[in-house]
Amino acid sequence: MKFTKTTEQDSNYNHLEKMTINELLTNMNTEDKSVPLAVEKAIPQIELLIEQIVSKLKTGGRLFYIGAGTSGRLGILDASECPPTFGVSHDLVVGLIAGGDIAIRKAVEFAEDSTNQGWTDLQNFNISEKDVVIGIAASGTTPYVIAALEKCNLNKIVTGCITCNKNSPLSQVSKYPIEVIVGPEFVTGSSRMKAGTAQKLVLNMISTSTMIKLNKVKGNKMVDMQLSNNKLVDRGIKMLVKELNISFEEAQSLLEKHKNVRTVIQNYSNGN
Repeated sequence: MKFTKTTEQDSNYNHLEKMTINELLTNMNTEDKSVPLAVEKAIPQIELLIEQIVSKLKTGGRLFYIGAGTSGRLGILDASECPPTFGVSHDLVVGLIAGGDIAIRKAVEFAEDSTNQGWTDLQNFNISEKDVVIGIAASGTTPYVIAALEKCNLNKIVTGCITCNKNSPLSQVSKYPIEVIVGPEFVTGSSRMKAGTAQKLVLNMISTSTMIKLNKVKGNKMVDMQLSNNKLVDRGIKMLVKELNISFEEAQSLLEKHKNVRTVIQNYSNGN
């Protein structure tokens, strides 16, 4: 099947060094405007994958993101925000990056080229058929990710991917591929730009939709969020004031007692 790596094609702009700052910003912004439209076209693919994730997580499974470089970091970012936002355990959504945790801050040379380490990293979490693994790679050609998904397929683990090239090798080994075709980058080949933005938007959709379907949101509020700082405590109090039609002081007292917005709401209706 034909595979064209559009993420590596020449930028639509040239002589960037001769542009004014305003021209650089305007042109980058013009390119960025195309990203949500590209994501929109991929919604049917995104929906299919989320259906699988929700089904697996409802029966005790976990969600894994695996990637290298920017893609790996975006997966880790999304995974790390699920516990504080939705009150889930840290092992429900897990982000893995080629090269290990040190690669979150500093590039680890040739880590993405390993065809063994990705599966080893997953095995460290006792990966099983109950889980879902999503490979993230803008190019769709990262060996670390592709090889890991191939092993998942052999072990009957549901696989998906987020990539920005059509019919990539990664898509070919993913049961539920998501392809967001953003075209050439403003700086040729710099896939941390439009491709990275597209991946972040899709990850937002995946984790948020999944958590809503797991009943981690009430109405439109994060009632299971972790009250880990004053800002979130204040937000929780205001949620209760509005939801229960009580005073700020009463809401504060109840939240201090129960430590969780949802728990306050449930107990308040019972007179506790």
